[in-house]
Amino acid sequence: MRQAGRCLAEYRELRERYGILEMARNPELCARVTAMPVARLGVDAAVLYADIMLPLDGMGVPFHIEPDVGPIVDRPVRSADDIAALRMIPAEDATPYLFTAVAELRRSLPVEIALIGFAGAPFTLASYLIEGRPSRDLARTKALLFGDPLLWDRLMTILTDVLGRYLRAQVDAGVDVIQLFDTWAGALSADDYARAVLPYSRRVLAQVSGVPRITFATGNPELLPLLADAPCEVVSVDWRIGLAEAWSRIGDRGIQGNLDPAVCLAPFDVVAAYARAILADAAGRPGHVFNLGHGVLAGTEADTLARLAELVRVETAAALV
Repeated sequence: MRQAGRCLAEYRELRERYGILEMARNPELCARVTAMPVARLGVDAAVLYADIMLPLDGMGVPFHIEPDVGPIVDRPVRSADDIAALRMIPAEDATPYLFTAVAELRRSLPVEIALIGFAGAPFTLASYLIEGRPSRDLARTKALLFGDPLLWDRLMTILTDVLGRYLRAQVDAGVDVIQLFDTWAGALSADDYARAVLPYSRRVLAQVSGVPRITFATGNPELLPLLADAPCEVVSVDWRIGLAEAWSRIGDRGIQGNLDPAVCLAPFDVVAAYARAILADAAGRPGHVFNLGHGVLAGTEADTLARLAELVRVETAAALV
């Protein structure tokens, strides 16, 4: 998951000097931080150091990241006039720094290391735009979704277009895989997700071709069959459901997951036992990408993640012999 670098001392040193957005908007720093987990942890892919809010740079929506809180939208988008004021410009003009970083990473990363690009899904981005900050209940977002379907469609259609362009530009710049994160989708019932959210995520993913597509929505395993209904090759799952059951719900798709990040705070013998249980659940089935079920937690030791990556590599290699 994309926060893997936060446990590294060299990353924390940079964070003492630079803000998250400052680093993400600086191609040299972005490339450096993206590569850090590969060198230190021995993982198989680099996840582009970015923030799901970056597409707003081209939409005329001021925002900032407040430490220990998260993204803050200075002027929330809540009315028809607010939505009409949103700009849509080419992704290359909106976030040129990001594509410069991708090109640099493709030159500098070993050829066997995949580069994963990503974006927040329309629903999650809409929730930040409407709420103005992280929210436990997404009350304002749901009020618009339920109360004004036409205005909801207008906002989601704009975000769908912006995010599709954004991901296509990442692919054109050189990423090998894209992932669509719907962080807040678990706040919805399966019926509401299917009606008011899935059509837009499906359209974003349909605009991307030529690379594997991963879709992820945390918090509600009942959404898994719907996620698999989108045009994607891999469905990412969190720890709330086992891999065998998750596979039964998504059908013939690859699967990514699904160690609880909190397990990595325990002694390594506990981490190893949980990791082996996940590998046993996967049972050697093709298409399993071992991963955490969400982002790395603060306080996680880098040595723990490095040992975990090595354990998975060694034990899966042995199973193939």
